[in-house]
Amino acid sequence: MSLTPVIPRGTRSLGPCIPWLFEVLDCAAPQRPPRAHPLAGVSEVLLGRGEDVGRDGSTLRIGVPDRWMSESHARLRRLGDQWQLEDLGTTNGTRIGGQRAEKRELADGDALEMGGTFFLFRAALPSGTFRPPQCVPGVHLAHIHPDLATMSRALAEDFGRLPAIARSAVPVVLAGETGTGKEVVARAVHQLSGRAGRFVAVNCAAIAPTLLASELFGHRKGAFSGALENRPGLVRAADCGTLLLDEVAELSPEAQGALLRFLQEGEIRAVGATDAARVDVRVIAASHVDLEEAVAAGTFRADLLARLSGFTLCLPPLRGRREDLGLLVAALLRRHGGARATLTAGAGRALMRYRWPLNVRELEQCLAAALALAGGHAIEPLHLPLAVVRPPPPVQAFAGLQPRPLAPEDAARREELVALLRDHRGNVAAVARALGKARMQVHRWVKRFQLTLADYR
Repeated sequence: MSLTPVIPRGTRSLGPCIPWLFEVLDCAAPQRPPRAHPLAGVSEVLLGRGEDVGRDGSTLRIGVPDRWMSESHARLRRLGDQWQLEDLGTTNGTRIGGQRAEKRELADGDALEMGGTFFLFRAALPSGTFRPPQCVPGVHLAHIHPDLATMSRALAEDFGRLPAIARSAVPVVLAGETGTGKEVVARAVHQLSGRAGRFVAVNCAAIAPTLLASELFGHRKGAFSGALENRPGLVRAADCGTLLLDEVAELSPEAQGALLRFLQEGEIRAVGATDAARVDVRVIAASHVDLEEAVAAGTFRADLLARLSGFTLCLPPLRGRREDLGLLVAALLRRHGGARATLTAGAGRALMRYRWPLNVRELEQCLAAALALAGGHAIEPLHLPLAVVRPPPPVQAFAGLQPRPLAPEDAARREELVALLRDHRGNVAAVARALGKARMQVHRWVKRFQLTLADYR
């Protein structure tokens, strides 16, 4: 099954698009660093068991330290604008999307399995800085912060701005689907900031509106029924540090007003207190809701968004950064005491094939449970949730259900819409402004062309 990741915003500044082959996951050695192979100027790729990577004219030879691969395992050949994979008569075979393949044309986003190693083919991604050797070290920004490591050049471009932003007082908005790692990135920003205070995370959706002022700004003993002692509040706890307002779009209108006053004045007044106290707090807001759309809908204050959005970073869903799956698996295994853990090829196949609708958070829970169930042995499919192991349903090509081809003007409109959704990370309000149309018209086109906004966020 081919799952084509979305190319995030910013890729147009990273050079011309070229084909890439990513080594994503080695099941026998998940901690082995992945590699990225640009295929510009390459007409043939030879893959087999070995250690070295080298270029001979237009032929790229990739050696993989996988004992389950054959010395000459598979060949990729460029045929015009297409690439074709051919298994070289191996015992273990070669799989594409989990299915054995002797010879098959590749599609963008195809997952290739050879031995216990999984590759990802991308037909067109930015070239970035193209320099020898042919195997460019694929992991970006790990030296800056381990939680910012990525194989995606577009995401690395966004992450690469964070150190400078972290050292400033600029507020940050982190957008993206639930489970994409917004709190992890927020902690990285705090650690890169050099601020001496604490990192304090507040789940705005979990605070009742009547308790918000007390929870955020503190209260004096006797200020209200149940106030049995002085409490400093979460904002003061983050003094000289960083305050993460998670799910900020869930705040009630009254809570938004209270937060706005704090951001404008830089000081807080505890409930029951007469004097205000100044605090030095770096604010990061996180939301899975598009805040600009919330402003347009009247559920979020425009002046509050203006105070919060000094720098905005949208984290892509896991299905949109599949080249990072191996990096994430390695990091999550280490986090849960599985630095030496291994996987069977079947388990790796299931991880690569699944769409991860709940993103990195779902992947973490999956691996944590699998480690416990494996009991020190290799993680097998039986240790994974049924939803992960179950193969995706085959695509049924019933004649009566095949979509009609789009008219030329509709095809051009769809292509323009997809490009704008990529550039603006699925922000419908921004796309509508670029097109000079109403937001509802954009939503109608999205539905008509069977697009999914979440794939671009």
